Amino acid sequence: MKVLVNMMLWCAVSVVALAQKVETVIDKGIRYCESTYPYEGGMLIANFGTEQLNPLNTEGKGYIVWYKEGSSQVLVPADGHLSAPKGMLVRDGYLYVCDVNKIVVYYLADKARKPVTIALPAGNMFVNDLVAQDDYLYVSVTDAGKIFRIDISHPGRPGVPQEWLTIAGPNGMLLNKGVLYVASYPADGNTTDAHVVYRIADLERPVARKLVEVPGQYDGLALSADGKSLYVTNWTPAQLNRIDLATGALTLMDIDLEQPLAGPADISVKDGCIYIPDLPNSRVVVVKE
Repeated sequence: MKVLVNMMLWCAVSVVALAQKVETVIDKGIRYCESTYPYEGGMLIANFGTEQLNPLNTEGKGYIVWYKEGSSQVLVPADGHLSAPKGMLVRDGYLYVCDVNKIVVYYLADKARKPVTIALPAGNMFVNDLVAQDDYLYVSVTDAGKIFRIDISHPGRPGVPQEWLTIAGPNGMLLNKGVLYVASYPADGNTTDAHVVYRIADLERPVARKLVEVPGQYDGLALSADGKSLYVTNWTPAQLNRIDLATGALTLMDIDLEQPLAGPADISVKDGCIYIPDLPNSRVVVVKE
């Protein structure tokens, strides 16, 4: 019965699909891109750089590309410190990058300087995304079902990760006006009713409440330009959705692609466009909001 209800919910969503125009597809210099992040008028794109797609690899081939106005350049080369770079954040001149069991911190004014590594406790492998407010960094770990908090009041000397909240499969995160939104992804591939999008209204007394009821394999989150909606990616089925923040209504956004999305990951919004890293297809699809 649960499966039938979920299927009915997805059908209801599909009926109100909105067509999205593809502006461009970025694939030059891209190899298994998981995450995007607006930076210096362009977009950072995190890549695994491996021969095979493995989000938990330890090969040290990860790198970060900076894309702007149709051209790309490598911002962080494959220096051995990154293996499966995922969520990114720039703050106070430092670039924080999620990776396997750790966060790697680069000083952007001198990228040749050896980066600082923030190791997560053993067993926390799928370090996925991060946001920051005040002096704290919040980090999701999908396989462990935990969000950690780290003191970054001294960016070059970050504190020790502390467990902050337990939640089912925390993946992509978005912080807006003091409210934290968390996309839930089943690390073992078995989607349950707990794998939805959550809202945490108070960071000092965190309680996760469901923003939507439709279960999925949710990954990336981004805020619409008008601030009224969230965009969220889903792996099964592979698609982009919009969530009305006032009602929680979920709407499918239909993207007309000759090669459909296979694994839409950590998205960003910039200048009226949504940047969607399609991880298995090694490309970033850019569509109008």
